[in-house]
Amino acid sequence: MKKLLSKLFVIVLSLTMLLTACAPATEAPTAAPATEAPAVPVLLPTLPPPPTATEIQPAEIELWAGGRVSEAAAPPDDWVAYQIIKDQLKITLKLVLLPSTQSDQDTKINTAAASNSLPDIFMVSRDTWYKLVQAGLIAKVDDLLPLMPVRTATHYNDPDRNRLATVDGSMYGLPDPGAMPMTDGLVIRQDWLDKLSLKAPTTLDEFLTVAKAFTFDDPDGNGKKDTYGFCAFIDGSGLNAMGVGPRFDWLYGAYGVAGTWNLTSTENFGLNVRSDAYMQATQFIRTLNEEGVIDPDWPTLKKDDFRAGWKQGKCGMMHENFAALSTKSNYKAFDENFPEGEWVVLPPPAGPNGDKSDGTVILSARIYAVSQKAMDAGKGPAIARLLEWMAGEEGYYLLGFGQKGINYNLDANGNITLEGLPDPALAWNTAEMQPLTQLANMVYIFTPVELNARYPNHTSKNGRTIEPLAYYKAFTEQPYTQATGSAIINPPSNAADFTRFYSENIVKFVLGQEVLDETTWAAFIAGLDSLGAKDLEASAKTILQGAGFLK
Repeated sequence: MKKLLSKLFVIVLSLTMLLTACAPATEAPTAAPATEAPAVPVLLPTLPPPPTATEIQPAEIELWAGGRVSEAAAPPDDWVAYQIIKDQLKITLKLVLLPSTQSDQDTKINTAAASNSLPDIFMVSRDTWYKLVQAGLIAKVDDLLPLMPVRTATHYNDPDRNRLATVDGSMYGLPDPGAMPMTDGLVIRQDWLDKLSLKAPTTLDEFLTVAKAFTFDDPDGNGKKDTYGFCAFIDGSGLNAMGVGPRFDWLYGAYGVAGTWNLTSTENFGLNVRSDAYMQATQFIRTLNEEGVIDPDWPTLKKDDFRAGWKQGKCGMMHENFAALSTKSNYKAFDENFPEGEWVVLPPPAGPNGDKSDGTVILSARIYAVSQKAMDAGKGPAIARLLEWMAGEEGYYLLGFGQKGINYNLDANGNITLEGLPDPALAWNTAEMQPLTQLANMVYIFTPVELNARYPNHTSKNGRTIEPLAYYKAFTEQPYTQATGSAIINPPSNAADFTRFYSENIVKFVLGQEVLDETTWAAFIAGLDSLGAKDLEASAKTILQGAGFLK
């Protein structure tokens, strides 16, 4: 990260010097025509020279940001960053931390919008952002990107994420990276495979075979029938988690229909549930249930119950978050119970036509919008200057980790370390120091520096090195289904009824509470249409085309 930023700084500085050198010289003012001299001499005021292209104009910028830690306070008034920003950037920064809940954030921003008193730059949810764009209260920001080349290259470099802040081909927001993508994937108990002399499954048929062995062949050797081949739970809510939820997306992916929507093209767009392949995938889940190889409590389990189950040794395969699986605090209970137990990444099995997917990727973004009022006041360049500094080396480390030598140090490999700090109580990750890194989410971009600090290695009870980031890296190497466009699809007015009908029927199908054949499936689709499925698809298609997600 440090070397990359240094190279970018050199390039940007060189370009600036070149442009300055090539700029035309300021012409001397043309002399006025001779006139009769006045009787009394008149002293004309001396005008200052016009500002050069490189001269920085002072500005006051009001920033409403989302704090990194909701329960922590804002930075103190004597925060060193305030003075640096003022001295180096000639910006007087007024920082306001938004409320921690989404609804309260929306209320605060909507209230300001109603009185045309939005701040200069502010974080905003996409739904609220879209309404403000339509109201003409948010400015286009395309012209700011060339003014901040480092930040554009590191923050706004993903076309799919940029589309989340795009309307009719123009960007009306600056989409910082949100949650890490591809954090969840399939894993399997390697020690169980070894005990039963099995290989990891590569197809759905092999998956079922291994699941049966893990369920009925006593893989833990305790003589009890207390294990299951696969564990899951119904996760999430809303349009993108309908049915049995994202913990089963890998299985629908084996049939080429992961996720709620078919986003492959304008021509193919629509609800995946309309595909025969979706019914076939649902049938396979039903088979897992009928064969008894999945924990029978899965439809009613909560996330904590699911995780307690695998830590107690019930599960042979599952779709889990890498951090929930492998960080020191999360791995501890499993390690205490099964010191010889070993989870490894399982590439998603292929379906009947060779399709495979570890789930969907829905890139998220923290959208920062610039108010039209601020842009009209000429504050755009100052806002770009501030954001560019944040993305540079000084801003990145200061906002992300505090002051070097006080809140953190760097080891020989450039990783964040707490070794050698004069006062360990001032370490960047202590509760007392959290106010100093409240703007960290404006600079974090998932660099090795950040990830190594957040997900360090640790040692298991039997001496093995557990590397959380090795799991994450392995997940990112698997195939996933791109579904970012689904994030901008607005739910219908009857969303509660629509999602309930969809989910309840899918669950009935997989649990065997409803006959699953072409006739019953057609009736299910007709029921969705009676609730406005076709209107939802038409509306979604228009939105996706406008944002550039469908071609």
